[in-house]
Amino acid sequence: MRVIKNINSGWRFIQKNVNQSEVLTVKSRKVNLPHTWNNLDGQDGGGDFYRGTCWYYKKLGKLTKNNDEVIYLEFEGSHSITDVYLNDKHLAHHEGGFSTFRVRIDEHLNEENILKVSVDNSENDYVYPQWADFTFYGGIYRNVNLITTNKTHFDLDYYGAPGVQVTPRLSEGKWYVDVICYTNELNGASFAYVVKDKHNHTIHEGTSTESNFTFEIVSPHLWNGVKDPFMYSIDVNIVKDGTILDNKTVKFGLRTFSIDPNRGFILNGVDYPLHGVSRHQDRLDKGWAISREDHVQDMELIKEVGANTIRLAHYQHDQYFYDLCDEYGMVVWAEIPFISVHLPKGRKNTVEQMKELVIQNYNHPSIFVWGLSNEITIGGENEELLDNHRELNDLVHSLDKTRLTTMAQVSMLDTTSEMNHVSDVISYNHYFGWYGGDVEDNAVWFDKFHEENPTICLGVSEYGCEAVLKWHTSKPEMGDYSEEYQAYYHYRMLETFRTRPYLWSTHVWNMFDFAADKRDEGGVKGRNNKGLVTYDRKTKKDSFFLYKAYWSEVPFIHLAKKRYVYRNEEKTEVLVYTNQASVSLYVNGVLFETKTGDKVFSFEVPLNKKTTKLMAVSGELKDKSIVKKVEKPYAAYNLEAESGAVTNWFDPEGNTVEVKIDPNYFSIKDKIKDIMANPEGEALMNTFMEKMMSQMASREGGMDIPKGAMKMMLGFTIERIAKMAKEMIPEGAVSELNTELQKIKK
Repeated sequence: MRVIKNINSGWRFIQKNVNQSEVLTVKSRKVNLPHTWNNLDGQDGGGDFYRGTCWYYKKLGKLTKNNDEVIYLEFEGSHSITDVYLNDKHLAHHEGGFSTFRVRIDEHLNEENILKVSVDNSENDYVYPQWADFTFYGGIYRNVNLITTNKTHFDLDYYGAPGVQVTPRLSEGKWYVDVICYTNELNGASFAYVVKDKHNHTIHEGTSTESNFTFEIVSPHLWNGVKDPFMYSIDVNIVKDGTILDNKTVKFGLRTFSIDPNRGFILNGVDYPLHGVSRHQDRLDKGWAISREDHVQDMELIKEVGANTIRLAHYQHDQYFYDLCDEYGMVVWAEIPFISVHLPKGRKNTVEQMKELVIQNYNHPSIFVWGLSNEITIGGENEELLDNHRELNDLVHSLDKTRLTTMAQVSMLDTTSEMNHVSDVISYNHYFGWYGGDVEDNAVWFDKFHEENPTICLGVSEYGCEAVLKWHTSKPEMGDYSEEYQAYYHYRMLETFRTRPYLWSTHVWNMFDFAADKRDEGGVKGRNNKGLVTYDRKTKKDSFFLYKAYWSEVPFIHLAKKRYVYRNEEKTEVLVYTNQASVSLYVNGVLFETKTGDKVFSFEVPLNKKTTKLMAVSGELKDKSIVKKVEKPYAAYNLEAESGAVTNWFDPEGNTVEVKIDPNYFSIKDKIKDIMANPEGEALMNTFMEKMMSQMASREGGMDIPKGAMKMMLGFTIERIAKMAKEMIPEGAVSELNTELQKIKK
C-alpha cells in the first residue's frame, strides 16, 4: 500500500548561491516549509526583491523500505528552477514554479541521507513568467512529501500526474465513466475498484485485468455548480494474489457544458451566467507560502461574495485549492504563466507547463477552460507568437477532448487580430474607467465587438480599479484611489453585465489585493490594490458588499462609506447595499425614509449635527455607521493633499524632480485626446510621440505598438501611460513634456 509522509519540517536554508559541495559548511538558518525568501522584500515596493539561487537541505536519516518497494520525493510547488541532490548526486532538474514534480530516490539511498535542493527565481529568457504585474516569489512554497509504494504502482513519473484518469461522458441519455490507469508493468496484477457517491454509499464496484475500463452511473446526480456540486469518488487498487500493491482515490463529477456566442455559458443544458473573480495565491507577510487554512479562508470569502466562477491567475494553483473549487462548485479557468512578453527561447517551457497543468488537473470537475496566455501581445504580434499559441491549442485538445481553450487578451489588441481565432473562446482584459477612458466605454466596446464578431464567444477576463482604504471623497473620480470610486466603477460594470448575456464569463480583477513589488500607486508601495478584500484578508471593501448584493442569495444589508467618517458638506449621500427589496434608514434614532428598490439604495441626508448616527434596516437585518461633520475637507482622506500637489519624476540625468501642475494649463495629468484637441497641444504631442516611437524602435528587438493601442491611448492621461510603460520611456522625457505642456493654456 502507498504511504505518503510529509517532510515539511526541519529544513535548513541558505539565502545565497554556493557550490553544492559547500552547502553543509556555510551559515544557514532553520525553516519549515512552505517557505519563500521574498515574503517581506517582495511586498515592500522598489522592485528590488531578491532574485537568485538559494539552497535548502534536510537530513532525512535512514529511510527503510521493503525489497519490493520504491520511494519517490514529491514537490508540489517550487519556484522557479529547481535542482535536487541526494547524497551529493544530482537527481532532478525542473523548470517552472507552479506544478508538481517527482523524483525516484530509493536507488540512491545510504545509511544516512542528506537531501539538498537549489531553487532559482532569477531573471532568465526561457522560463515563464519573467515580466508581469505580480511578485515572483522564490522558494519551496508548497509541500514536499515522501511516497513509498510497491514497485508495481500507479505512475509517478509522467508530468506529476495522479496515475488515474477519469472521464465521465453522456451517451444516448446514459452516463458512463471511462477510466485509464497508468502503471508500470503489472506482472500479473489486476485492478479492483469501488465507486461511491457524495454520501459514501457504494454505487458500483468491479475488477479489470485491463488498464482501461468503463462503468455506468445509474440514477446519475449531476455536478451543478454552486447550486449542487455533487461528486463521486472511485477508489482503485492494484491487486495481486489478494494483496493490495497500490491505491489511488479520485473524485469526479458528472456535467455537460457549452459556450454560446449569444447565450453565454450553459451548464447541464441550462443558461448559467458566469460572474466571479480572479485570484492570486499570495498573502501579507507570507507571499506564496500559505497554509491550507489560508486556502479555505479565501474560498469562504469567494463563496460569501456570491461568485460562481474563479479565474486562477496567472499560473497553476495548489492542488488543494482545485479540490476546494470542486467541492464548492466553482467554475474554474485554469492557466499557465505565458504572460506579458513572448520569450523566443521559452516556447518549450510553455509546452511543458501546459502539459503539467492539463495532465495534473484533468480529473477536476470544476475546470472548464484551459487558458493559453495572458496579455501576451503587449510587445506586439508576430508569426512565431501566433504559432506558439496554435501549438498550445492543439496540445490541449490532444490531451483533453472534453474542455475548451481560452485566452486573456490585452485591452489594446486589435479586434481583427488573428490571435482572436486561435482558442475556442476568448476574453479581454479591459480597464476603461481606470487606466483611461470612461467606465461607460466598456459597454460600447463589448457591443461593437459582439456586432462585428457574432460567432466569437466573448468574455471579460479582467476589469477593476484600485481602492486604498484611507482615501475617501463625496465626488469620486477616476484615479483618486478612493473606496468610493471603486464602488462606483463596479456598480457601473455590474449594470453593464446585467444586460449583456452574450458575455460568457466576467472575472473581477481581483478578489484580493496582492503584491507587485515594482508598483508604487495610491500611496501604497509594492501592491496592487484592486482587490475586493485587503491583502491580509481582514477588511472587505465596500465593493465586496456591492457584489454580494448582486450575486448572493444570503440575506444581508450593508451601509457603505463607513470609513468615510469626517465629511465637510451640508447634505451627504448615504448608500446601502442589500439583496432585500426594501430599506428603512434611521437618522439619529428617527426613521428618515423607507425605500423599495434593487441592490443599491441612495438617501440624501442633511448633516445638522456634529455627529450623525445612521442605521439601515430591512426586516431583521441591521447595519450602523456614523458621520461627523467638519468645517473643512478632511485632508487625510485625499491622496493629493497627503502627498502634496506635486508629482515626482526624473530629469534627463536621472535626478528626482518635482513636476508642478497649474490646472489652468495642460499637463501630464490631462488625457491625450483633450491635449490634441488644442492645435498647439496636437503639434507638441505629435513631436513627442514620433520621438518615443523612434527610441522604442531602436531598442534591441524593437517595439511594435498595436493599432488598437494607439486608439485607446487617446483616452489615457500621459501620466497613466508613463507609469504603465515607465521602463520604455527615457528618463527626463515625462518632466520635459510637462514643462512644455504647462506653456499651453486650456
